[in-house]
Amino acid sequence: MTQNNKPYFPSIVIVGTGFGGLGMAIQLKKAGFHDFTLLEKADRIGGTWRDNTYPGAACDVQSHLYSYSFEPKHDWSCKFGHQREILDYLEHCVRKYGLADHIRFNAEVQDAAFDEVLNRWTVTLEHGETLTANILITATGQLNQPAWPKIKGMESFAGRMFHSARWDHEYDLTNKQVAVIGTGASAIQFVPEIARQVKSLSLFQRSAAWVLPKPDRNFKAWEQFLFKYIPAWDRLYRYYIYWRNESRAVALIKFNGLLEAIASKVRKEAQRQVRDPEKLKHSIPDYQIGCKRILISNDWYTTINQPHVNLVTDPIDHIDKDGVVTRDGNHFPVDAIIFGTGFRASELLSPMTIRGRSGTQLNEAWKDGASAFKGITVSGFPNLFILYGPNTNLGHNSIVYMLESQFRYVLDALSALRKYPGSAMDVRKDRQDRFAAKIQSGLKGSVWESGCSSWYLDANGKNTAIWPGFTFTYRFATRRVDTADYQFTYPANKA
Repeated sequence: MTQNNKPYFPSIVIVGTGFGGLGMAIQLKKAGFHDFTLLEKADRIGGTWRDNTYPGAACDVQSHLYSYSFEPKHDWSCKFGHQREILDYLEHCVRKYGLADHIRFNAEVQDAAFDEVLNRWTVTLEHGETLTANILITATGQLNQPAWPKIKGMESFAGRMFHSARWDHEYDLTNKQVAVIGTGASAIQFVPEIARQVKSLSLFQRSAAWVLPKPDRNFKAWEQFLFKYIPAWDRLYRYYIYWRNESRAVALIKFNGLLEAIASKVRKEAQRQVRDPEKLKHSIPDYQIGCKRILISNDWYTTINQPHVNLVTDPIDHIDKDGVVTRDGNHFPVDAIIFGTGFRASELLSPMTIRGRSGTQLNEAWKDGASAFKGITVSGFPNLFILYGPNTNLGHNSIVYMLESQFRYVLDALSALRKYPGSAMDVRKDRQDRFAAKIQSGLKGSVWESGCSSWYLDANGKNTAIWPGFTFTYRFATRRVDTADYQFTYPANKA
């Protein structure tokens, strides 16, 4: 239904300008929705690819798959895109699809509240300005808030200290004694880079990572030519890497024993490259491969093997003005401390305050763990759509594929709302609970439930990050909106 036979186009606010926010905006424009605003807390677009500028920053998903299917890039320089190239790609998308006029920079959202009287969202920015919209779409991702560890004495350190996601490019590491705390996905990339210039490097590791060789190389000119001038070749290559990645889900979800062959390969690689017996002992994890994120690198083990690189596994007791002190009393004097401690991935939508019906805060609704119907909608929060929401992260394939599934679902939701202009759609609590139970049931028996501690788990030990299935099953689940899953309500002040 429409009013006066005119199409209904709601006003929309999108929070975030990474792959999620920009891709959603492009799809909105393609579908004829032009009344939307993208709010960006920083002074430029890019999300994680704007923030993570540390040396060696790159994607661990192949370039042709870590890009929009509707906007292929034919001239990727290598199989796995580097940070600058990925950011350039996103900036290209902004230009091509005319998104610049829709973006407001330096507009960090402090609070968003649903008004039941008007069926509208009121969004309050950090500096106090308010905006209103019929629809609120969050695209802040799961990896946008750096996780700073709480270590006694951090404030007393006299040297330079920064997080890898806020790299201090003004500080020259040449011939410096450096400590890196954390050996996760970011450290795997920047440690080999900085090891070439520092005087000494102390790596403080809580647990080792499973590190596979990275099958990366530069594309040849003739390959880029084929990608550009033979579209079918580009599509076939994308399908090939998609299905190759997708096949990994079989081992991660159900047949964990298949992972042992991969683990054996990693052990052999470590034994070949790490000659120091003590370092080797601490380079191979004691948990099942896949329980934490599997990392890829061609120079991690050779870096660990270098004599000026010290692998420290004793827990940190405190930091003093000169360096890091471990529990066994050893003192490591350093000029700089770099935290490669990841992100507050389980604190979804932090630090925003989201208030739905009856003023209920999203944090309160999620007190027992974040949950959303199909990872997108939350009961009690009408017309709120979350991109890259709870349990939509992956351990085997491209999140961009998942995002494109969500774009389609949100567009179908807008089509449903178009039939009832002015209404708001709120997912039924029983449908959300049923979906959440299915997710947690699907995780049982998976490698992510094999006992390790990872960023996939929230403070209560609940896995609120991973999608426990194939990405094509998620696409099928989000192919359309079933209006029976939702309640449609009109404004309280409607006569």
